[in-house]
Amino acid sequence: MAPRMPLELPQAIPLGPQPMGDREFGQLRDLVYAHAGIHLGPAKRALLTARLQRRMRELGLHDWKSYVARVLDDATGLERRKLIEAICTHETSFFRERPQFDYLENELFPAWQRAAAEGRRHKRVRVWSAACSTGEEPFSVAMSLLAHLPVSQGWQHEIVATDLSRRVLEKAEAGEWPIDRNVGIPESYLKAFMLRGVGENVRKMRASDPLRAIIRFQQLNLNEPIPSTMGQFDLVLCRNVLIYFDAKSKARALDGLLSRLSPSGILLVGHAETLTGMTDRMRSLKPTIYAQLPSAVSRP
Repeated sequence: MAPRMPLELPQAIPLGPQPMGDREFGQLRDLVYAHAGIHLGPAKRALLTARLQRRMRELGLHDWKSYVARVLDDATGLERRKLIEAICTHETSFFRERPQFDYLENELFPAWQRAAAEGRRHKRVRVWSAACSTGEEPFSVAMSLLAHLPVSQGWQHEIVATDLSRRVLEKAEAGEWPIDRNVGIPESYLKAFMLRGVGENVRKMRASDPLRAIIRFQQLNLNEPIPSTMGQFDLVLCRNVLIYFDAKSKARALDGLLSRLSPSGILLVGHAETLTGMTDRMRSLKPTIYAQLPSAVSRP
């Protein structure tokens, strides 16, 4: 009888990355802050770990030192973008923070109509959605604009929708969502502006051409200088973004936002955000709704 060959036990395969050390967390934290202005305190280590585990599995990496080296040594910047996208929160919905849309539709847009009728303003409206995520915010504004300031009455609209993440911008530009994302959209707007899929797309909805025609998407980092080529805007929405910045990053982002806000423009921030103590250039019209002070308009 032939001698039995000894059996070789398979090598243990790590189930996931090892716990993130202080050094690796500090390196990733500093990189995120330098690029995006997002401050990650010590309590965010668990979140960062959870968000990056999938990417580490894709790369076949099982320790944080190797991952950090991969990010720092990547000349293409791909891994840095993947890192930033992993830690960004893209929670959004149609007509989120409804009181703000009530203000737009019941107060601001009627005021613009009166001003145009009296020759005190033109009929061109420019809006900046400064963290558009997967598009629900700019498409919500587009529906409100077309419903209350119709093109048939001579109004012209342009919405510039920006985000740091290329991945969510691609989804936003597609203008297509699961049908159950329609929560919050008024029934009249659904009928007027959204198309329901048929056949294999029956569980989807798609923005109509009139909506898509007035929205332009582009990648933009609020932690960097805002190009003057963007022009000025009558309405700027930067909601639920400043809460992720520290004081220095907030001041830098706010300066960029205000540099693109027209003298009579309106700035909307998130429900948990305030400009109190951050600037002397703005006055509060309502909670989370701000206009420039007359003294600020004359500043360069």
